[in-house]
Amino acid sequence: MSSHDILQILSKLKSKPKPCTWNRGFSGNRSDTSCSNSYSLVGQSGRLVSGDDALKREGVSCLTAGMPGGEYGELGGSLPAIASLNASYSTSMSLPSPYMLIPPAERKAISDVRRTFCLFVTFDLLFISLLWIIELNINSSIWDSLENEVVHYNYRSSFFDIVLLAVFRFLCLQVGYAAFRLKHWWVIAITTLVTSVFLVVKVIISNLLSQNAFGYVLPITSFVVAWLETWFLDFKVLTQEADDDRAYLAAVNAACERAPMIYPRAVSDGQFYSPPESMAGSEEDLDEEGLGRRAVTAQEKEFVRQGREAMSVVEQILSQEDNWKFEKNNDMGDSVYTLEIPFHGKTFILKAFMQCSAELVYQEVILQPEKMVQWNRTVSACQILQRVDDNTLVSYDVSAGAAGGVVSARDFVNVRRIERKKDCYLSAGMATDHDAKPPSGRYVRGENGPGGFIVLKSSSNPSVCTFIWVLNTDLKGRLPRYLIHQSLAATMFEFMTHLRQRISELRPSLRSHHHI
Repeated sequence: MSSHDILQILSKLKSKPKPCTWNRGFSGNRSDTSCSNSYSLVGQSGRLVSGDDALKREGVSCLTAGMPGGEYGELGGSLPAIASLNASYSTSMSLPSPYMLIPPAERKAISDVRRTFCLFVTFDLLFISLLWIIELNINSSIWDSLENEVVHYNYRSSFFDIVLLAVFRFLCLQVGYAAFRLKHWWVIAITTLVTSVFLVVKVIISNLLSQNAFGYVLPITSFVVAWLETWFLDFKVLTQEADDDRAYLAAVNAACERAPMIYPRAVSDGQFYSPPESMAGSEEDLDEEGLGRRAVTAQEKEFVRQGREAMSVVEQILSQEDNWKFEKNNDMGDSVYTLEIPFHGKTFILKAFMQCSAELVYQEVILQPEKMVQWNRTVSACQILQRVDDNTLVSYDVSAGAAGGVVSARDFVNVRRIERKKDCYLSAGMATDHDAKPPSGRYVRGENGPGGFIVLKSSSNPSVCTFIWVLNTDLKGRLPRYLIHQSLAATMFEFMTHLRQRISELRPSLRSHHHI
């Protein structure tokens, strides 16, 4: 055998592809000699890992970087997500650490809008003092006027107490909102209330209006400036700082790949559940959403992203049960709780115990939303606009009026994501836009934040379950907030009444079907 033949044999042996297992059960070939050199892994947890230890731990396939296009045939085309996975990994590695992001409260000693408010409070004191000094010089010398108004103070004729009122506002507001940087309106509510009551009483029982023009100017100016301070703090300072805090939290969430969206903390074994693996699919690229129907267009992928976002928020709400605030309950033992959520505000949570199997509630509430109008009087219409993939759909819902007709009907367009896990069923959704149902003048278009239905199976008794409804909604319109909150809790209790009635109607048919 010549040296040339030996070189040819070695070349063939070197180029002979070795089998390597691919994700989702595909089988393919590699041109390199080891599966542990240059690859990325996608495990069941959805994280990118690498190395032999990852292969042993995850039990999944290696995705090679830089595959020659012609060597793999259909296999190369069957993995369209490789490039996007690598891009996602590179992006996540380049994102700043959340610990490097400085909270808004720590970037500056005081925010710009709060500093402007403090300057306006200082202007209030100086302006009232200036008007008082001018008033002192009108009738006599300033020293004689000071003696009459300060030393010989008279509530009916002196302007000195109006200046003291300005000093009171200055000290309270500067200490509260400059020194302690409070983010609540209670301090300015007290100062404005005291100012208003004091000035109204003084104008009624005093004789200031008969002295000179300052009998009108000082009380009116003090009253107007106090209410301007209230408006500026409530509608400018607190609102803008809340927006800054939300933007900071959004930046932290963007910097943490797969990080919890709200209230990140460890979840103990006693809190809610820890599902091993969703039957709805893993947290991989959107192109590999399911084995059946898949999101194809950019809009469909956005629907899938919104559904996953809603599901993530709902799961975090469930893990924070210790922080739920009890609101009220009914005779059936159903309880309504609330929880403040960044970005979305107050969320209502209904928790109820059901004397039926989890599968039955799952069938009626989650799988067949369009049939809910047949038994749920709180909903007047429900239509499936689009089924995006095996786990995601877009629905159009019209709610019935509430609070005795005070709250009129609203319509909603929601994206919903449905997942089945080992010990529960979940349906999470949030507001979205769809061309098939643009806003119309017939209804006020409401907007739902992340929420949904959860049905928890019982580990000891399969004939009972726990039903949880997470509701975060903005009904729009000009309705008092307290009225909205009262109507939402009442609507949730009414829904449970209709659901139990529906379950009781289904039981005889289920028994007869079982006997047959």
